[in-house]
Amino acid sequence: MSGHSKWATTKHHKAAMDSKRAKMFQKFSKEIIVAATIGGPDPDSNPALKLAITKAKAKSMPKANIEKAILKVKGGSREGSDFQAYIYSGSAFGGVNFVVSCLTDNFNRLSSNIKHYFNKANGQLGKQGTASYVFDQKGLIEFEAGSLSEDEVMLVSLEAGAEDFKSEDGLFIITTKPSDFQKVKQAIDESFNIENYSTAEVTYIANSEVEVDEERAEKINKFVDLLEDDEDVQEVWHNAILPE
Repeated sequence: MSGHSKWATTKHHKAAMDSKRAKMFQKFSKEIIVAATIGGPDPDSNPALKLAITKAKAKSMPKANIEKAILKVKGGSREGSDFQAYIYSGSAFGGVNFVVSCLTDNFNRLSSNIKHYFNKANGQLGKQGTASYVFDQKGLIEFEAGSLSEDEVMLVSLEAGAEDFKSEDGLFIITTKPSDFQKVKQAIDESFNIENYSTAEVTYIANSEVEVDEERAEKINKFVDLLEDDEDVQEVWHNAILPE
């Protein structure tokens, strides 16, 4: 009988997932605090804060965590005032392109770390502050179709200003211009009783993709993990098609 415990493996996997979720929620909290500090703690009059809250909710961040972040600013905390947003783009692993969004209170630390990560991957950094031409910035809304009428959801979305509507694998996928995201999402909220969104955010979508084998996919995943473990990195996008 093997001495390896399946339960121990399950616990380890759960702990790793819990740790990743906690780190993700910390990043959302920082984004909410920065947005609230800059534009005020009322999401109805602060589009950046409203967007940050919408994104956090779509990834199942508890309401209490969101409120706690906003209360920090309402309580007079200036925690978010020292943070600046930066975008990096680069390529590695034989033509795979990356976009890295960051929030930091120490640009020198961030710049040094990003250069180190790409050098370690034998990659190349693009011009700081610009996203690669391989990506388009879009509003993205995804949710389960369930019993909703495809024609009705498509009509509401397009009339509110959506650029595209797709139905794939039981999901409705709606893309918008970044400036139209909130308007389209509000129209969907008001028209349909959607409990959970799979995605609801302004994001980067690749307009061309690169197929990679398992060996390259493993390297890409490790590289993304390395970037996401950095306290100054908020999100990472790439244009690789990873094997199933």
